[in-house]
Amino acid sequence: MSVQRVLVTGAAGLIGRATLDLLDVRGVTANALVLEDPGDLPAELVIEGDAADPAVVRAALAGADAVIHLAAIATPERDPAEKVFACNTQSTFTVLEQAGRAGVTRACVASSQAASGLVFAARDLHPAYVPVDHDLPSQIEDPYALSKQVDELTAAMMARRHGMSVVALRLPYVGGFGDRLPDFARRSAADPAVHARGLWSYLETRDAARACLLALEVTEPGLHPVLVAAPLTLVPQPTEELMRRYHPTTEVRSPLPGRTVPFDLSRAVDLLGFVAEYRYPV
Repeated sequence: MSVQRVLVTGAAGLIGRATLDLLDVRGVTANALVLEDPGDLPAELVIEGDAADPAVVRAALAGADAVIHLAAIATPERDPAEKVFACNTQSTFTVLEQAGRAGVTRACVASSQAASGLVFAARDLHPAYVPVDHDLPSQIEDPYALSKQVDELTAAMMARRHGMSVVALRLPYVGGFGDRLPDFARRSAADPAVHARGLWSYLETRDAARACLLALEVTEPGLHPVLVAAPLTLVPQPTEELMRRYHPTTEVRSPLPGRTVPFDLSRAVDLLGFVAEYRYPV
């Protein structure tokens, strides 16, 4: 890699741990920012504290020339709406602002495919069209989706303010073969409605970590939103059949043969050189 030391926030989480492991394998020094140190992170520097605290972030940035920002409340379902929105947006603002002040010019932030508004809405919503691309009209009704949209606006501002390159990875459901993915896959296959809001997309944890590292190779200043997912869905049913059943009002703009995931993943290929390697056996 062309970076020497990477700060990973939310480093004790699912993607954070996988990212630290991959940095370790590639011989890249890592700093970790966590709420509580679990004691087993492969990082040279571990800082405990809140990613929304400027002093904590400044300490965690020591020597770093790139940032992977993963710290966030990952769902609006367990915390008050005000907390979800405030925590997510304030931590992203703080991390990118302090990184920019420290001279960091490359960052990756965890956005979400939920930023479309579909996943956590109180009612069933349908995308205007598929394959979903980066211009899909927003239907946001929940605080998590709104926080991710604001995170991307913040990233765009910070890119202009500090001359940074910020890649916002719009992540789908992420899980590992050895943890939560198999159970979710079984439930989704038995009842595709379980994952209809996520359009049956997923990404294996190790692929998510690799996408984060590839994002740090982007040097052109600006915000770069990138959809990432495995190229096939998590369920055995044909995608076009699923779309007709669960999203009948959605315009299908191009063929989706077999289990093709209904997302436009071309920017991930063109900008990052990323294609998911891990495919869940359906």
